[in-house]
Amino acid sequence: MKYRKKPVVIDALEFTGTEASARRILEEFQIPGGVYVPMAVTWDSDAGYMTIPTLEGNHTANPGDFIIRGVQGEFYPCKPDIFAATYEPVVEPAPTPWPGSAPNNANPTG
Repeated sequence: MKYRKKPVVIDALEFTGTEASARRILEEFQIPGGVYVPMAVTWDSDAGYMTIPTLEGNHTANPGDFIIRGVQGEFYPCKPDIFAATYEPVVEPAPTPWPGSAPNNANPTG
């Protein structure tokens, strides 16, 4: 039997191996409410990799890998070629103004 992956929107950030990239990932993914929020993510500045605790154990994220927050709030690294074959950017629609509201560039005071 064949199966198709369900369309699901995930959060992901690319790890570039830099301190700024590691800090952004650590800060961005410390969002409360996830089922699994790792507290022991480490970054080795000399070697340029991160260790991500996942539901299956520790995984190493190398420069170029994407760090993904899964549907249960879990985190895991994904190689760039797998990421590109599996995911595409989500284009958020522009907000629609309420009916009867003034356009953004209108001066409400006249």
